[in-house]
Amino acid sequence: MKEATLRKVLSEGSIESHAHKSYMNETKSNVWTCINMDIAQRSKPSDRDSAARLRQAGLRPTRQRVALADLLFAKGDRHLTAEELHEEAGCIGCSCSLATVYNTLHQFTEAGLLRVLSLETAKTYFDTNVSDHHHFLVEGRNEVVDIPVGDISVNNLPEAPEGMEITYVDVVIRVRPKS
Repeated sequence: MKEATLRKVLSEGSIESHAHKSYMNETKSNVWTCINMDIAQRSKPSDRDSAARLRQAGLRPTRQRVALADLLFAKGDRHLTAEELHEEAGCIGCSCSLATVYNTLHQFTEAGLLRVLSLETAKTYFDTNVSDHHHFLVEGRNEVVDIPVGDISVNNLPEAPEGMEITYVDVVIRVRPKS
């Protein structure tokens, strides 16, 4: 080992690459997220609420659907991607594929339990709040925030094309932190 490299190793106390250290820090963060979620899951109410919600929406409450519904709705109104829900499911020991998560999210959407947000980002977000409301999109963070009901009004809409009707107006206001 060259003397300069040896000095660097001795001063840093490790020969791990910066990429490996970054990966390990991210992994530690994910482990703590999973531990915190596991604690929250153990303290949550019974699965009966989610099963009843699924039955009421016309869906059979399978083990995976109930587990995913618990994760989706236990924290109130939220916006998340299939990948985020898949990671949360893995943290509580619910083994299901990403394809299953996508299929379940789309089933929940068709049943009226979720709303898909079209935000022109690389990711599709699902919203647990299906009431009429609009969103802020925080640029650079891809964070979605609800605009409180009544804080915005949409007036003077054009007439829909012949044979069509307007079903929904979705307003997304892009914001960024002040510099």
